[in-house]
Amino acid sequence: MPHNPNVIRNPNAGELPKVKGPQMNDRDILNDVLATEKYLTDNFNIFAREASYAALHNDVESILCDTHKAARDSFHAMFQRGWYVLEGVDKQKIQSDQQQFSNYLTQFPYQGALQ
Repeated sequence: MPHNPNVIRNPNAGELPKVKGPQMNDRDILNDVLATEKYLTDNFNIFAREASYAALHNDVESILCDTHKAARDSFHAMFQRGWYVLEGVDKQKIQSDQQQFSNYLTQFPYQGALQ
């Protein structure tokens, strides 16, 4: 496999079987936990935003923070084991995207309020 300088990853822990059977291994389980936490944060975010009572909003907001932390912890555990790979982007691409989105600001009616 050729080396890609933009790939950000830790070495794979090597705990995965070469031929996978129907059983879930540690990576499958952690990946499922991360997907579940992402799903929960998305939905608790909607719930918190739309809660009609302040006490309910505060309770759901607390749960939302807990699910964000659990999602972050799950991601970190996967990344540490080499099971989650990120791809870096070169500086030119970042500058190009920033310029593109900065140009969108000119389309808003209240220029000073967004900057």
